[in-house]
Amino acid sequence: MAPKFDPAEIKIIYLRATGGEVGASSALAPKIGPLGLSPKKVGEDIAKATQQWKGLRVTVQLTIQNRQAAVTVVNSASALVIKALKEPPRDRKKQKNIKHNGNIPLEEIIDIARKMKSKSLAKELSGCVKEILGTCRSVACTVDGKAPQDVIDGINDGSVEVPDE
Repeated sequence: MAPKFDPAEIKIIYLRATGGEVGASSALAPKIGPLGLSPKKVGEDIAKATQQWKGLRVTVQLTIQNRQAAVTVVNSASALVIKALKEPPRDRKKQKNIKHNGNIPLEEIIDIARKMKSKSLAKELSGCVKEILGTCRSVACTVDGKAPQDVIDGINDGSVEVPDE
């Protein structure tokens, strides 16, 4: 027999979803079906909550209490960097292996680092900025017209200033 349903219990589920799109209900069903929720309805809630991340893969946190699901988007460095490039939304079924060859100002990188500071293992903001610059390197975009590795080297030798907080 299934365990007794506790209405006060809070369950948290993390999953990856494409922003602004209703994901496959078949992927949601094994995770939320046993909790008594409709995968189709939760998929629509996720699509509504991720509208501003249209076309990007983002991590979504489902907080389930009393058979109600609250959807929040969990910030990730790569999603924030790609969003900062301000590229038009793409159809991910038609265009594969996209090169993000835009340019981001250092001020935006520092803003992203401030948002990600809580998840970062760095002691100071400069360390978190270097983590975000590493993400810029993997996304293949430039920072202030320079390669992200050059900016990291500049932070290390002191020629590039990063505020304390």
